[in-house]
Amino acid sequence: MTLAQHITRLPIPHDRERAQDALVGLGLSKGPLVDLISGAAGSSPYLADLIRREGAWLVDAVQKAPKTVRSELMVATHSAQDSSLAVELRRLKRRVALYTALADLGGIWTLEDVTGLLTDFAAEATDRALKAAVTTEIRRGKLPGQSEDDIATAGGLSVLAMGKMGAGELNYSSDIDLICLYDETRFDPDDYAEARASFVRAVRRMTQTLSERTAEGYVFRTDLRLRPDASVTPVAISMEAAERYYEALGRTWERAAYIKAHPAAGDIAAGSRFLKALRPFVWRRHLDFAAIQDAHDMRLRIRDHKGLHKSASHLGHDLKLGQGGIREIEFFTQTRQLIAGGRDPELRVRGTVEGLAVLAAKNWIGSDDAKQLTTDYRALRETEHRVQMIADQQTHCLPTTADDFQRLACLAGQDSQEYAKFLEDMFARVHHLTEGFFAPDKQPRASQTDAKRVAFNAEITARWPGYPALRSKRAVEMFKRMEPVLLERLAATARPDEALVHFDGFLSGLPSGVQLFALFEANPQLLDLVVDIVDTAPGLGQYLARNSVVFDAVIGGGFFSDWPGADGLVAALERELLELGDYEARLDRARVWAREWHFRIGVHHLRGVIDAQTAGQQYADLATAAVRALWPYVVDGFAKKHGTQPGRGAVVIAMGSLGGERLNAASDLDLIVVYDADGVETSEGRRPLATRAYYARLTQALVTAISAPTAEGRLYEVDMRLRPSGRQGPVATGFAAFQAYQETEAWTWEHLALTRARVIVGNTALGQEITDFRARLLAAPRDRATILSDVAAMRARLAIAKPGGAALDIKTGPGRLQDIELFAQAGALLAGTGMRSLSDQLRAAIDVFALTSIEAKTLLDAAQLYWQVQSAARLISKDPLTTDATGAGAGAFLLRDIGMESVAALSREIAKTADQIAAVIDKAVGPPTSEA
Repeated sequence: MTLAQHITRLPIPHDRERAQDALVGLGLSKGPLVDLISGAAGSSPYLADLIRREGAWLVDAVQKAPKTVRSELMVATHSAQDSSLAVELRRLKRRVALYTALADLGGIWTLEDVTGLLTDFAAEATDRALKAAVTTEIRRGKLPGQSEDDIATAGGLSVLAMGKMGAGELNYSSDIDLICLYDETRFDPDDYAEARASFVRAVRRMTQTLSERTAEGYVFRTDLRLRPDASVTPVAISMEAAERYYEALGRTWERAAYIKAHPAAGDIAAGSRFLKALRPFVWRRHLDFAAIQDAHDMRLRIRDHKGLHKSASHLGHDLKLGQGGIREIEFFTQTRQLIAGGRDPELRVRGTVEGLAVLAAKNWIGSDDAKQLTTDYRALRETEHRVQMIADQQTHCLPTTADDFQRLACLAGQDSQEYAKFLEDMFARVHHLTEGFFAPDKQPRASQTDAKRVAFNAEITARWPGYPALRSKRAVEMFKRMEPVLLERLAATARPDEALVHFDGFLSGLPSGVQLFALFEANPQLLDLVVDIVDTAPGLGQYLARNSVVFDAVIGGGFFSDWPGADGLVAALERELLELGDYEARLDRARVWAREWHFRIGVHHLRGVIDAQTAGQQYADLATAAVRALWPYVVDGFAKKHGTQPGRGAVVIAMGSLGGERLNAASDLDLIVVYDADGVETSEGRRPLATRAYYARLTQALVTAISAPTAEGRLYEVDMRLRPSGRQGPVATGFAAFQAYQETEAWTWEHLALTRARVIVGNTALGQEITDFRARLLAAPRDRATILSDVAAMRARLAIAKPGGAALDIKTGPGRLQDIELFAQAGALLAGTGMRSLSDQLRAAIDVFALTSIEAKTLLDAAQLYWQVQSAARLISKDPLTTDATGAGAGAFLLRDIGMESVAALSREIAKTADQIAAVIDKAVGPPTSEA
């Protein structure tokens, strides 16, 4: 369809008679198209001039489909000759401006169609102007090392489109914001200065080609001031220098600007590489709620500078910077993208409308608000275009007189009075929807009744200003705003003074406060969670102080979604690690990722979302996933130095609690590594190793990857003492030696440990063979008397080495958890089954030792009680719990699932249960012997 056939609405006539006559004289018949064009010309002196100058082209263009015209304009721009480039680009700009205006005013093109053509033309024109300028430098021999072949990539000079051009949203009379960077790696260091001077000349020539006003007009006003430190740096700088600047001095507004950055001209590939390198600067890994205040301060500074604090009106109001204007929606969208885009790559979109849509899809804003803001944004941009069409001025201000506003209403096809009301209602609506995000009510939501009633220890609160978290003025201001709410939350706890002491421990451990306090201000409900954590589980509170970034997981979405299981966790971590190209960065990311999931499990357990048994399984899933996801990177990194794994490769076997798939909040990991050399004696690589040494060092590399402290701390502590021969054996064992040892040399305790062994990662075929071997070995006939004698001796050794028996100690001592686990493993070994979990092994032991129903129930109830206490205790504190040191919140959590009235009553129950269980086990396997 042609332009004429697309017409659906017309502007209201203003002063069109002379334009109609001119168009008819050019060969167009009177009708809707002539009415549209003449109406536009009558309302806009600029469009009237364009029609006068490009009328002959227009008569031809309107007979073609809009897509065809668009394509022809872009081809002509790309093909413009260097010798007449300035003239040709100006003529093409007139045609682009005229055609987009008619398509816009006629309702033929959407906002995105209009801004898309303007942006694409700007990019193509910039590319042509840049390459023409660089061609001159190369042909004059001024760009060292570059030849005619390098013209296609502008000799390594890349132009980043910023602002609306970068987002594909260029307005009708916009300037274009550009940053010009060159790839210094294409030049010898001795040539840097000469290359920079050449590029500076090229950029200045490009700018002149685009922005100089001649008798033919201009192409685009060009602004280069968004480059790093624009007041002192040249118009073209190296990418390495720019990256250093942003890393050391980059500000929030520059991060926001780079949301829309896009390589538009010159060396596109180099520009894309630069933007990829800049991602950590733009997209912070943590949720950056401090950006809200930065953006709000920027808005206020702009309003102060422009004098834009007055109420919105249809006369003289600034559509872009005024209240309820375009910038309000853009800031609202970009700031929310900055907050969460570091964690969610799907939020890293350049367009405003696209940004609103993805924010709504991710539940960062309400869908109704997103739809309304999208509608209003489009209407604001369309009004902006009509304001600029009148005289091709880079203005965003509505007309100041009624007559001039009537002209604007004509271009909008609206009645003047109705249009005025429409605009003023829209300004008020946008301001209402966005202002609350930037400047919410800072008054405390709390009534403070309880806080006033409670006389908190003044000595504690008096030392808060001296803590590291409150060392900056900004942090102090934020904390003062939230302090009344905080004190009320503390006053509402069972023992406020005790809760205050615990919160003091949390606050003193914070290395900094601005980000966290900003997080609390934006999400006040998190204060309840913090108070709950520090009051109930001081140990988790101390952990939280050192790792407050885990709060991101609470706000970032999915915190209370269904548990993904070990496979889902592996897939999630693999996606995170795949984004990174550096081994150390992957180790750091794995630690941050694991902390967030670890925190989620702890909070879910603390809040009663899951029970102790479920928490144990989830902690085990998390540890399994971490090892499985890191193992390939450990293997690949090691192979780069020493060659691929000789033979069939290796597997990692989980032992102990990890093998049994039940960990607590403070568990370490019991691992062993088994490999199959398959007759290969050495590896093949840059630094080959003998097979035994290869796997020993590979195992050490795995342990280091998991347990070594990096900038993000440790992942887990690793214990390898359950390998064959314990501390005396090699850290990695060959499969043949492993089989021989287990069949002929292993002690009973090693076969007991093997009952919980589980292959978690490595060569699939080898893993299956080890699993099959384990099953055959455990199913082999056993001498019952020998097993019972060995178990009795082990119990005796444990009783001497770890007598236990403290009030809340459920792990060590006769009849306690360690004793139950040993008894369960003995039952599983005698039963000859491959079951690994404690519950399954206990049921096997009940059958093997023919326990009575009462004994069986006592044993199962005791195992459940012990695990509930153990799981809660390790979450409350890494130190042993005592009845005196357990606070009110911790005590309530400890007792919640047990049904005890007090911690003292629980202590008595543990002692009583231990005596009963010791008696049951003594009867089944015999009392501990002194033969140890």
